Amino acid sequence: MRAEPENVGEEDDQALWERAAGGDVDAFGELFRRHSGAVWNHAYRLTGSWSAAEDLTSAAFLTACRRIGGLTLVNRSARPWLFAVIGNLARRERRGRGRFAAALARLPQSGIVRDHADDVAGKIDADHRLREVLDAVAGLPRAEREAVELCLVGNLSTAEAAAVLGVTEASVRSRISRARCRLRATTLTAMTTEER
Repeated sequence: MRAEPENVGEEDDQALWERAAGGDVDAFGELFRRHSGAVWNHAYRLTGSWSAAEDLTSAAFLTACRRIGGLTLVNRSARPWLFAVIGNLARRERRGRGRFAAALARLPQSGIVRDHADDVAGKIDADHRLREVLDAVAGLPRAEREAVELCLVGNLSTAEAAAVLGVTEASVRSRISRARCRLRATTLTAMTTEER
């Protein structure tokens, strides 16, 4: 006996999106219910921070609420669009974090007491490794970085990523292949440097 798909009889995202554009709050709530977990996971993979992932997820759905009218979804699914929004928001958050760190570095060091929480957070190896990977991804050329964020980090198909980026699937696969080569080279260089 063949199992029926779970979403038989459910509206697709495009129909919910259109209902939400007409003012149906429940339709937008259903979109949030369907995608908030995946969006949070994608945000976490891009930032390496639980709190930043929560903030970015909220910001992505706020952006969706503001842009609800006049937007056609990729393959009638909101997830690729939401992942693209998360990618943009994560890049903005990363730049802001860099500016904040630079501002702190310019402050005089005398009289500053180290926070114990910073020491504890610095010892969490998984988060540290994730940040290293994210930094390496952030250093990729824009086209490769976007393809990696959508396909490898966000688990979108190459077809979905191609639709979001406005390129062919072959172009997405090529960008991912080049990115993997660059990331391997970065990893080997880092390993060699650590051994010295």
